[in-house]
Amino acid sequence: MALWNIDQAHSEVNFKVKHLVISTVTGGFERFDASIEAENGDFSDAKISFEAEVASISTKNDQRDAHLKSSDFFDAERHPKLSFTSTSVKNISDHELQISGNLTMRGVTKEISLDVVYNGTVSSFDGIQVAGFEIRTKLNRFDFGLQWNGVTEAGGVVVSNEVKIEILAEFTKALAASKAA
Repeated sequence: MALWNIDQAHSEVNFKVKHLVISTVTGGFERFDASIEAENGDFSDAKISFEAEVASISTKNDQRDAHLKSSDFFDAERHPKLSFTSTSVKNISDHELQISGNLTMRGVTKEISLDVVYNGTVSSFDGIQVAGFEIRTKLNRFDFGLQWNGVTEAGGVVVSNEVKIEILAEFTKALAASKAA
């Protein structure tokens, strides 16, 4: 079984949500970790674990970031991390996978499905194996207790309940531990 670790310098964990129904706000998590255990080179037997620090959320607006970390949304003080653990992987094609698993956010765990494009594996300049993935899903933030919302004068909502997640990830294969003679 091979272990693959996310390369944080070459990966992004982003989300998009509609604001006032007409525009889109983009944000992401700056501190996260993930690993994959897989025996098959196409990752069809992958076991994935992911974790992000809620306090690292960034939408490039300090006031909005503070509101997202508050009890109105993520409640970072009581729930400092969100996590995902895979439960199954389904091959869709040579480079597409559907990964199901449990997402825990704000103390609520729900099964979600991820659409994954496997971009391939190459050797880096130093000979280490690197695998690239594009991961997307949509979820309803209300399902995870992120239910704050406001209503505009015209009756529209301030923040959509649908959140689009996009993860662009590079994983490096861990070197096997050398055995002492």
